[in-house]
Amino acid sequence: MTDAIQPISLSVFYPCYNEEANVERTTKAALDAAAKITDDYEIIIVNDGSKDRTGEIADRLAGEHDKVRAVHNNPNLGYGGALQRGFREATKEYVFYTDGDGQFDFQEIPKLLPLLKEYDIVSAYRIDRKDPLVRKLNAFAWTTLVNTVFWLWLRDIDCAFKIYPRRLFDEIKMKSMGALIDTEILARAKYRGYTIGQIGVHHYPRTAGEQTGANFRVILRAFKELFKLYFEIRRDRK
Repeated sequence: MTDAIQPISLSVFYPCYNEEANVERTTKAALDAAAKITDDYEIIIVNDGSKDRTGEIADRLAGEHDKVRAVHNNPNLGYGGALQRGFREATKEYVFYTDGDGQFDFQEIPKLLPLLKEYDIVSAYRIDRKDPLVRKLNAFAWTTLVNTVFWLWLRDIDCAFKIYPRRLFDEIKMKSMGALIDTEILARAKYRGYTIGQIGVHHYPRTAGEQTGANFRVILRAFKELFKLYFEIRRDRK
């Protein structure tokens, strides 16, 4: 077990939408990694209205492992809605989240923990991102935009490998139901005085299932929410 901030109490969750080919492997990887970090942990599978067997498999896994819980959004609420559900369901002192598609290695969670001695939040960035070129270019443009708007200056805003103090989610009201959710949480946290540390983690190709983040409607929705969030935070600061 790591001695970074012992004793650590940790919730681990990941959203899943039509991830029947990934959810069992991801859950077993999460269990293995969390058990090496602490005895006080929980694993939460957020099934976001999947149309395949994701929900069925999640319920079976919850029945087989007392550290695993499965929660279900019905209907599908989108990426932001799924993350909101996970943060609300978390009961431990710290909350770690990643995606349910297996593109990150849970064994790298301990790399984040030492930074919690200095920072309130740790937001990882992807080393050698394993996505198509167009997706990388879109991500670069988006990150540049939101860093400029909210003065965040983070290398990889939407990297799904972050750890937060649970208390943050009692202090802020999350509104984004789409791809803006990472930006919203980080921006609201910054303006409340939370500090954010960064560290690189490895990124792996998706081996099953389909990506949905590059969908045009998802991108358009994120832009609409971005400017709404900007004016809301600006008003709150005044």
